[in-house]
Amino acid sequence: MPTIDCGTLVDGIADEPRHDVRIRVAEGRIDAVGPPEDVDADDEHFDHDVVVPGLVDAHIHLAGSRVIDPMHWVTEDVATLTARATADCRKLLAAGFTSVRDVGSATGLGLKQAVAEGEIPGPRIYTSGKSISQTAGHGDTHSLPVEWVASDSGLATLADGEAECRKTARQRIRQGVDCLKIMTTGGVLSELDAPDQSQFTDREIRAFTEEAHRVGIPVASHAQGTPGVVSALENGVDTIEHGFYLDEHAIALFHEHDATFVPTLAIMHRIVEHGADHEMPEWGLRKAREAYEAHVDSVRRAYEADVPIALGTDFIGPDLVPHGENALEAELLVNEIGLSEMEAIRAGTSVAARTVPDDDIGRVEEGAKADLLALGADPLDDISALRDVETVYKDGERAAL
Repeated sequence: MPTIDCGTLVDGIADEPRHDVRIRVAEGRIDAVGPPEDVDADDEHFDHDVVVPGLVDAHIHLAGSRVIDPMHWVTEDVATLTARATADCRKLLAAGFTSVRDVGSATGLGLKQAVAEGEIPGPRIYTSGKSISQTAGHGDTHSLPVEWVASDSGLATLADGEAECRKTARQRIRQGVDCLKIMTTGGVLSELDAPDQSQFTDREIRAFTEEAHRVGIPVASHAQGTPGVVSALENGVDTIEHGFYLDEHAIALFHEHDATFVPTLAIMHRIVEHGADHEMPEWGLRKAREAYEAHVDSVRRAYEADVPIALGTDFIGPDLVPHGENALEAELLVNEIGLSEMEAIRAGTSVAARTVPDDDIGRVEEGAKADLLALGADPLDDISALRDVETVYKDGERAAL
């Protein structure tokens, strides 16, 4: 295993970088971090100017989709989707994302196993399997026949009533998921509902969180409007995805429940800026444009209130929102929201790590997984340097990019 010397180290935890640091790796983990004179070098030795922890995208879909129209998502063959998503895993790793949280796909569980077995290159995958939606909810393409929605493809499963929600949660746990993903509001990419409409009852939401927390896994909620955000947080959800319309009560609940906000600015930015050029349905364009300013304002107010904000793109795979360009979210956090470069890096490392049931990723410290990213420029000077990837280490091994 290698020893890595770095001129500048951003460890994902501290407020300031460290300089002239040596990192020693043993058995896939960081064995020591310190000045070169205090850490012995191994035979395999590398030098890098700038090193940061491997990046974490806390909200993606390993969907294998190549179009942005949800009508296609429930009709394509799962084998084809999986083959495409395998290519996306390579792109994510090459872009420096050594861990991802897949919050809704038909392919995530299989890809997680294939990556863990070393059969395909890719990031460490934490997956919810398919998302869970109420009937006529965000995950239900309810302009199509219900049997199409119940197919193997698509991003969501339908569940209604406390008993069915509890059973669906247990089925997901049986499959070996790392989290549950539910939907407590409508959304932009669902034709027949709206972001401000709340979905699932309090008892249904509690059924999910009780079952998940019993086995130590978190629950994520697609929640765009305030009522659905509030009901999710009050009933034990751990992360809020999107959060377009946050009022002061909703923001206070993040602190009360130690929850994490994953705003997914990148997909909204791409839809508003370029969606019309990528076969985006007109109803999706309209809803995104209506929500965009409120979304940015909500994220700014959450940031000013010190809510933990994690990097998550909601990228799916089409040219409009392709895996591999996920560092865009960090750039938007700096340029649109006002985070410092250091805060944006932490959003994509140690804060994003809050969303998964492991505490040893997203940081460079003794005992953490040896996931490291060597850059050609300093992201503390310009956050876009996160795209200037020179070398990726996952579990201490150099990835073939």
